[in-house]
Amino acid sequence: GALLALNKPAGLPVLECPGELSLDALLPALRQRLGLPAELHVVKAPARECSGLVLLSSCYHTTKELQQFFTNARRRGQYPVTYHAVTVGVPAETEGKIRTGLCWQQQDDTAMVVPVLAPGRYSLARKEVKSTLTRYRVLSAARGCALLQLQPKTSFPEQLQVHLTLLLCPALGDHRHSSRVGRVLGVPFLLTPEATPTRTQVLDKELLSQLGLSPQQLHRLPLHIHLQELMLP
Repeated sequence: GALLALNKPAGLPVLECPGELSLDALLPALRQRLGLPAELHVVKAPARECSGLVLLSSCYHTTKELQQFFTNARRRGQYPVTYHAVTVGVPAETEGKIRTGLCWQQQDDTAMVVPVLAPGRYSLARKEVKSTLTRYRVLSAARGCALLQLQPKTSFPEQLQVHLTLLLCPALGDHRHSSRVGRVLGVPFLLTPEATPTRTQVLDKELLSQLGLSPQQLHRLPLHIHLQELMLP
């Protein structure tokens, strides 16, 4: 029918960015190649840094109906969006929920998403902080890494990356938030965002060897968070 699904690589932005290739800029060529009569709209897509399922529609009304469906499903307590993530570290519990406030905070010249563990009701009411929730389950674990199923009930930029650091298990390839998880004698602990400038993720020699990467190549390692499944009406 009107729906089309794609598998987006990590690092490709959805909306147009000056001087960069974007999914949005590719849609007219895609429409032409498939011989579609109407222009394509993005129904659902992962963030730039994530890979995975992109849902497109050639019908404006279908696009709006599906977007409303996702909003209503979350309000009903359902989890219509499922991600998979590879993490450095294995969560202490095999399943659970991560709840925290999130907000934007300016650090030097960069705006960063930071957790607010006990947000006040006034900051929530003024929408300075958003209350967020992600349900997780460990699907597999080996050699100090894990494959997690992540189901966000809320939507906030970089929510999944920040939530994984709160589990002390940052996503593989997270070069923005992984520095907030420190280690002493192999035991992970959480550092404050103010004390941890953004840097390329640090991995031990064994994991680097398994990935076939040198420390100099590490900055090219993409974020391993993948939009795996969308629930449709």
